[in-house]
Amino acid sequence: MLVNNENQVVFKNKRNYTLSNENITLEDKTMKQAKTFTPQELRRVLDYVATRKHAARNRAMLLMTHFAGLRVAETASLRYADVMDENGKIRNEILLRPEQTKGDQARTVFVAEKLRKELEIYITKMPCTDPQHKLFYTQKKLTEGFTANTLTQYFHYLYKRAGFIGGSSHSGRRSFITSLAAKGVGVRVLMSLAGHASISTTQKYIDINSDMQRKAVELI
Repeated sequence: MLVNNENQVVFKNKRNYTLSNENITLEDKTMKQAKTFTPQELRRVLDYVATRKHAARNRAMLLMTHFAGLRVAETASLRYADVMDENGKIRNEILLRPEQTKGDQARTVFVAEKLRKELEIYITKMPCTDPQHKLFYTQKKLTEGFTANTLTQYFHYLYKRAGFIGGSSHSGRRSFITSLAAKGVGVRVLMSLAGHASISTTQKYIDINSDMQRKAVELI
């Protein structure tokens, strides 16, 4: 059962244990797969974001998951120094330290050109005053950002209020992997980009749809 309110999102499995968002993994069979978004659906979410407070921050956070496949905890952990070099330029590659990743393994996140432009716009609006400050602020304290749990909840309600049921903190990551798979990117490359330890985990993220099937048969 899913229990929603402004302060907590919890799930109960078949044994009636209560699990917080941060303790639930994609592999938990009691948790429904997060919705993947088409480019048109993502545009609708971004249009909604543009009408709300903190639009620049929310757009940048969302696109870190959709354009780079970052986990919600990785997104929440980012500091200005992670995405900017000493000259104030957006890095082409973001090096995530072990403590920032799920498996405690450092990994490199490649920044696409369109994501780089989005980050440039955001940092123009929210200039860096200290490289060690969190990249994505909260209202309570500008220098400190979201925790993994609070950002998980934030994304859940953001998608819901934008009109999409099933959207969650995994949606951007699943959409990122599914989109690249549809364009023919091999599963080993996807595994590396996602920071997964096994191909089987990556395969669970790929949402097979009719458009992908149609393109596949046209290769005959």
